[in-house]
Amino acid sequence: MDPRVAAAVELTHTWLDASRAYDLIPGVSVAIVHDQELLYSRGLGYADVAAKRPATASTIYSICSISKLFTSVAVLRERDAGHLHLEDPVGKYLPWFKLKKTEGEGDITVEGLLTHASGLPRESDSPYWSPPDFRFPTHEQIVQKLSSQSPIYAPETYFAYSNLGLTLAGEVVAATSMTPYDQYVRANILEPLALKSTTPEMPESERGKRLATGYTALDRDGKREPTPFFQVRGIAPAAGFASTAEDLARFASWQFRLLKKGGTEIVKATSLREMQRVHWVDPDFEMMRGLGFNVMRRDAKVFVGHDGACPGFRTALVLMPAEEVGIAFLSNGMGVDSNAYAMDLYDIVAPAIRAAVKEPEKAKPIDPTLRRFAGTYSAQPWTGEAAVVPWEDGLALLFLPTDEPVRDLIRLKRTGDNTFRRIRKDETLGEEVVFEMGTDGRAVRFTRHSNPHERIR
Repeated sequence: MDPRVAAAVELTHTWLDASRAYDLIPGVSVAIVHDQELLYSRGLGYADVAAKRPATASTIYSICSISKLFTSVAVLRERDAGHLHLEDPVGKYLPWFKLKKTEGEGDITVEGLLTHASGLPRESDSPYWSPPDFRFPTHEQIVQKLSSQSPIYAPETYFAYSNLGLTLAGEVVAATSMTPYDQYVRANILEPLALKSTTPEMPESERGKRLATGYTALDRDGKREPTPFFQVRGIAPAAGFASTAEDLARFASWQFRLLKKGGTEIVKATSLREMQRVHWVDPDFEMMRGLGFNVMRRDAKVFVGHDGACPGFRTALVLMPAEEVGIAFLSNGMGVDSNAYAMDLYDIVAPAIRAAVKEPEKAKPIDPTLRRFAGTYSAQPWTGEAAVVPWEDGLALLFLPTDEPVRDLIRLKRTGDNTFRRIRKDETLGEEVVFEMGTDGRAVRFTRHSNPHERIR
């Protein structure tokens, strides 16, 4: 691994480990991929707190709405095979698709299901997102309820996120392929991509084993409670899948591979590219959607992917196709901003990856003597701790916790054996940071602005 990328990965782990602890998240699993190379995969914290079962990169989580990406791929695969057209009315493939009334003119189309511009209600008409039992409906119950439901808007009027819509997209796949949905995605997507730990429903056989226990959001006392095991049954195409960080990294690598080489692998490369382009823009230009994919513009860069929120789990898969960088972030705690975590991870590793790709000749090995300074030091009572990591040709200092690790990174330039100075934004040097060494050759504290910070790990 390029030393610049290795340093970024080390910073990633240090920041993520602290952030998980300070946010009181029971467990997280993360994978970072560049093209076909897995750069980082790790679990931190616990898959189950009571059993003290550690989270790993192969821990299984509910990925909830990331499921919609697999369903959307299945729809485009059926389109590629000539079995459906995106502009066709949903009723052409689902004769039982009958609503209580319609709004305005126009049909609800297959494309409208994938872009959430169908005007359909968010859910099938039952309170399955509510505790204590999260009782999700069967296919038959969803069909029965449809006739009493009405659209919120006329088709192609506004973005209105709809789990019902993506559920119906899965039903369309089953109808056009004449294959049950779960069998279809296993045979045509999961197995060909070797996603061996990904399933279209929560795997009950993995309870107490690889499947993480979900936990509620924090209460006012800073406590979380375990959520019950659930299966989403008829809602599976929209929210049922379970997976691992490593499997989602493989899913990302497949997309980068197909976009690069062209041709067909599961779907046509042109179809995947079509899915990741904007197909819907709200009238206020604030919301953009691809076919199943979220499409996000940030700092003049376009990201695609999806996040997920199911009882006890918050997850995200963020891809930057132009740079072939993918981030999978899985957690078993509610109230966690999974997208923000994924984007912070991107911000740490992406500049190093760009440098390694564009200027490999400028890579310099990390000075091994810097290892004796690396570690975590107390920053109490002002903040939790201060992390020191090798960075560029010196060290970097990061006070934790922080929601903006790249912005808050303090670069240090070595000016003596155990002495460094802060590098200002204009590249001039600021105050000194002096380390004191222990008998084992490792730093035991550093002093900055005359204040000592003791090593804690």
